[in-house]
Amino acid sequence: MKVAVIMGSKSDFEVVKPCLAALDKFGVETVVRVMSAHRTPDAAHAFAASAAKEGYEVLIGVAGKAAHLAGVLAASTPLPVIALPVQTSLAGGLDSLLSTVQMPSGIPVATVGINAGENAGLLAVQMLSLKYPQLQDKLIAYKKEMKEKIERDDAELQKSLNK
Repeated sequence: MKVAVIMGSKSDFEVVKPCLAALDKFGVETVVRVMSAHRTPDAAHAFAASAAKEGYEVLIGVAGKAAHLAGVLAASTPLPVIALPVQTSLAGGLDSLLSTVQMPSGIPVATVGINAGENAGLLAVQMLSLKYPQLQDKLIAYKKEMKEKIERDDAELQKSLNK
């Protein structure tokens, strides 16, 4: 199980940290690289084109503003690509989000919310769980933990309100 997280800029690393934590929690090997759709397009294309042969199973493209990185990766690989749009000062990340969800026909890119690093990692785990049943078991346990936490939080709130 191997996922590549490709950032358009080193400054995107803060957004990537929750993604890496989610992948690590499920025992998924990750590689993090910086490649730009505009400044190093040949490197991005080459990486994506060889990714399957290199053992990667999902690619995550992290970019802001024009946010073309995930699309560039998707154009060059048969692997699933997840876009993680990054918040920007111009439009709060809406520019990044719209750039990733408006892919042309034939080049799909799954897209999570703006700065939603954890969800990008979890979506990659869900994709991998189709091939690795042990990940499905871990995902079921993870969702059960979330459910139980909400139930505890509700019980505590109700208790404090009824005093």
